[in-house]
Amino acid sequence: MRTAIVGAVLLVLGGIAVATGLLPVPEAVELWDRVWPILLFVVAITVVTELAAEAGVFTVLAQQTARWGRGRAWVLWLLVVVVAALSTIFLSLDTTAVLLTPVVIVMARHAGLNPLPFALTTVWMANAGSLLLPVSNLTNLLAQHAMGDPTPAAFAALMLAPALVAMIVPMVVVFVIARKSLLVRYETGEEDGIEDRVLFWISGAVVVALVPLLVSGLPVWLPTSIATVVLGVVFLVRRRSVLRFGLVPWQLVLLASGLFLFIEALHAAGLATLMATVSGTGESPLALLRLSLTGLVGANAIDNLPAYLALEPVADSPARLAALLIGVNAGPLITPWASLATLLWHQRLTSFDVEIRWSRYMLLGLIVAPVTVVLATLALSATV
Repeated sequence: MRTAIVGAVLLVLGGIAVATGLLPVPEAVELWDRVWPILLFVVAITVVTELAAEAGVFTVLAQQTARWGRGRAWVLWLLVVVVAALSTIFLSLDTTAVLLTPVVIVMARHAGLNPLPFALTTVWMANAGSLLLPVSNLTNLLAQHAMGDPTPAAFAALMLAPALVAMIVPMVVVFVIARKSLLVRYETGEEDGIEDRVLFWISGAVVVALVPLLVSGLPVWLPTSIATVVLGVVFLVRRRSVLRFGLVPWQLVLLASGLFLFIEALHAAGLATLMATVSGTGESPLALLRLSLTGLVGANAIDNLPAYLALEPVADSPARLAALLIGVNAGPLITPWASLATLLWHQRLTSFDVEIRWSRYMLLGLIVAPVTVVLATLALSATV
């Protein structure tokens, strides 16, 4: 409920900005045109994952992964690291946050392990691991265009060193802080039977079909909306009691709507100009660090996408664009609103009754985000 309250307050503040003329109505309408596909995707993908979880899809995936771990928690964790990295690189950070988080939670519980290290691995890899390919993050696609549309291979060549650093540093931190939970053995436990095999196989097929469609070039809201309708009809026929209003993440939608409107009002008030002023110029190691750290601060203050858009005009070379991406991709590990992936991840945790205090999350992020961004930027400066 606190999420909904914060979202409502931000919507009111944004509404005041529109009513007073601080945020012109045409700009608010343009914002809505950009935002509604994102919000529709959030609703659709959340409903799909909820229904797939009800059908037992994630339970079966988790059980299989637990068997591959062969009773060693650290091996199981490394499997999660690899899968999260591949999912983020090839399918995008939002897909990792939404689809992988339920799997790792169910997997950890099935093995009798603490799910928090696995969940933290997922969200940190989803953000920090999204540097390598254009499809990994929407900011990358924008930067690719600003670079003159290099091929994915050329883009990856530029980003390879910082991407590796950005993936490794947070995972080292996770292992260090969770080593007592990971250096243990586990029993896989008994297999959970599938209650309805028709539901299971149809839900599994929908999820499998959905994954490539998310990177097919189609607007992501379209295949996820179709998947929602398909699963909704199947559940209506076979397990109607599952279909309820609570499947819709209305609190998250309210918060995201409020954030988008409030951030746009801040832009109109001159925040973008201020950020551009402090980001500096040049391609020396210190200049690139200044830009990436400005991106880090901006992402955690106002969300990574508007932070990127605010700073793109001063990132006037491939090296500076790469530094900016390091800041806005690997840096959003501190505040809950720093990226949509983090909000989606937390909504998945809540739906599975896994609690993590935002104060603890932010404290850990304050430690790992600056170190990751600085080291990744130094790796960039050593290779350009």
